[in-house]
Amino acid sequence: MSLRYRSGEEIKKGDLVRFHGNLAEVEFVASSDNPQHAWYAQEHGGGVMVFDPAVSGRTFIPAGQLPDCEDLEFVSRLNSTPT
Repeated sequence: MSLRYRSGEEIKKGDLVRFHGNLAEVEFVASSDNPQHAWYAQEHGGGVMVFDPAVSGRTFIPAGQLPDCEDLEFVSRLNSTPT
């Protein structure tokens, strides 16, 4: 399963994003092929954990909400760590 931003880029662990206008980071991508985060995939059908230390802390966005999530914008990809 490949999760994508509204702009079309694939969401990956470590991505820098703008979340509700603040700089944040994708902490992890939960999918059925990632056993470390299997609970999130089972409960929500996958999704992403966004870490915004300035305002909201950690926020999980279920996969089904990503297509409509206007508050999550891709900024840059600093590394190539696996999801």
